[in-house]
Amino acid sequence: MVTEACKKNHITVNGQVAKPSKEVFPTDKITFRKDQITQIITVLDIPDNRVGAKLVDIYRKNETPAEVYEHLELLKLSKEHYRKNGDGRPTKKDRRDLNDFGKKTSE
Repeated sequence: MVTEACKKNHITVNGQVAKPSKEVFPTDKITFRKDQITQIITVLDIPDNRVGAKLVDIYRKNETPAEVYEHLELLKLSKEHYRKNGDGRPTKKDRRDLNDFGKKTSE
């Protein structure tokens, strides 16, 4: 998954597009897009061996601004406001109500 993102130029290290074989060093800033937000990670240290997922946070620092996460939360809430997930396609009545709502606000 990460290799594909690197090949599509979606990951940058210190502002430069990263290849899958790019070596990462402490103090490097990694920028990537995930869940409709651009995340910024700073590498604090490189572990000697592989570590479990719970220990990864020791070696990195998330520097993504809090406003970005708030914006993502608002996007999720706005999508769920009208229709809950799993409710299926909108009915004809739902579509007509939306069209009528659009006409009332534009007048």
